[in-house]
Amino acid sequence: MSKLVKETEQELYTRVLEALGRAVAAGELPEASMPAFIVEIPQDRANGDYATNAAFAGARAFRMAPLKIAQAIEKHMDLTGSPFASCTVAGAGFLNFRLNDGFYADVVRDVLECGENYGKSDWGKGERVNVEYVSANPTGPMHMGNARGGALGDCLAAVLEAAGCDVTREFYINDAGNQIEKFALSLDVRYRQLYLGEDAVELPEDSYHGADITARAKAFAAQYGDSYLEKPEAERRQALVDFALPKNIQNMQDTLKKYRIDYDVWFRESELHRGAVQAVVEELTKRGKTYEKDGALWYKNIEVQTERLLAAGKTPEQIEKLALKDDVLVRQNGNPTYFAADIAYHKNKLETRGFSRAIDVWGADHHGHVARMHGALDALGLDGSRLQVVLMQLVNLVKDGEPVRMSKRTGNAVTLNDLLDEVPVDAARFFFNLREPGSTIDFDLGLAVSENAQNPVYYCQYAHARICSVLKKLAADGIVPRDCTRDELMRLQTPEEHELIRHLAALTGEVEQAAKTLDPAGITRYAVELATRFHKYYNACKIAVTEDESLMQARLSLCRAVKQTLWNVLTMFKITVPEHM
Repeated sequence: MSKLVKETEQELYTRVLEALGRAVAAGELPEASMPAFIVEIPQDRANGDYATNAAFAGARAFRMAPLKIAQAIEKHMDLTGSPFASCTVAGAGFLNFRLNDGFYADVVRDVLECGENYGKSDWGKGERVNVEYVSANPTGPMHMGNARGGALGDCLAAVLEAAGCDVTREFYINDAGNQIEKFALSLDVRYRQLYLGEDAVELPEDSYHGADITARAKAFAAQYGDSYLEKPEAERRQALVDFALPKNIQNMQDTLKKYRIDYDVWFRESELHRGAVQAVVEELTKRGKTYEKDGALWYKNIEVQTERLLAAGKTPEQIEKLALKDDVLVRQNGNPTYFAADIAYHKNKLETRGFSRAIDVWGADHHGHVARMHGALDALGLDGSRLQVVLMQLVNLVKDGEPVRMSKRTGNAVTLNDLLDEVPVDAARFFFNLREPGSTIDFDLGLAVSENAQNPVYYCQYAHARICSVLKKLAADGIVPRDCTRDELMRLQTPEEHELIRHLAALTGEVEQAAKTLDPAGITRYAVELATRFHKYYNACKIAVTEDESLMQARLSLCRAVKQTLWNVLTMFKITVPEHM
């Protein structure tokens, strides 16, 4: 676990405060309480490796122009024994700092000493977090949305773990309610059609029309024949569901395992209907958040949302434009709605099982459901902000710039299995995390199977394999990498070496940022950039048997550090890391 960058930033902050203190003591700045300021890595490093806005932050307190404050700080700055080589004033009062050679040496040593733990952080402090993703209805095959959600959710869970959280991966099986009733009806119709003909039994328009339903009905018939035709409808449908549903769930588990996704918990919705749903409805009623109308029990969504939005600073006019509606919790027939079960499910996560946060990965079409869930949890006294929802956009399949449809199994949709038959799992998991969840993805099938530098996951894997090749060739010449002294590593001074090492140093911060924003795309971008910088360094700084053994070993250490970091990043996302390609 690396803390080098954080410690460097904290030391710079302290050194600036000490310089301010000396400037005040010298009478060059007036006595004042210094407000908090920022130490950051600038986008353009032409002027420095770090910058601070301390002079601007203190302008009001010192009642002085930022430029004069900055000049006073620079005058009294002592960088002795620090990772910094220089401090300069720029523009109207920015302070820029250059790192010294010792910092670069320490980064390389840090990577090699931390090994597989490099990049990990204690940011999460062991917080118990539940990450739920995919949760596809078990009534049919998983589709492209599930493909993206699976890669996104699994990699997000990995990022949170690397950032120090205690993560539980969860799949919510919707094995109760309307969709199961529709599943039963669809199976029943297809089963009876096998014996009575399609004209004798019509499949309703809003039923499931996929070929998978017919296949399940045929399998049921192959085992039981027509013995269920004369049995009561309810018994026949229950038998069909009991036969087909476990097979569908097993198929989902097998497909997701092929996708390298292993869940800690497979939670069944049906468990909630053994008392938890009724309990949450009763609690909302007790809290005055329900009312009866037209024989149904309604949740006061308008009232709850209005209170929350007013507290957030929205005006009544703005709220009115949202056209909020109340929601049914229990239907006229006495059956609870999916919304009621969803409230009970999240109560189970946050209260019964005691997770501090529940993170759900949903399709963007569930956008309107987010505020309702936050409000319902608030209404139960559970703090809706503890539920965080990652909304992901659609996936477009393309090849050679043209839209593609694959329809091997269902006849009308692209399944996750279809995709995994077409492209490597490495590419699927990497490609789905190349952009933030809120961006639509054009998944290029041709690019995903290509073996060249245009394919980003291949490009990263090749960088790792290239380093392995270098080490192997040197080993053939009798050259074995050894540990270098700090002074030896300080000889890594070319622009390409410094650029590469600075990027190595950024990994822990990238992991923490990805965990904070719930966006793993930063990690894939980091990997691509690391590969890019390594290839640039490799072409600029030849690593070969030379008389300067010390420099050669220092460069080998840098290569090993890059190799280790690439391995850490790719394996975090369960992507293979080949040693030759």
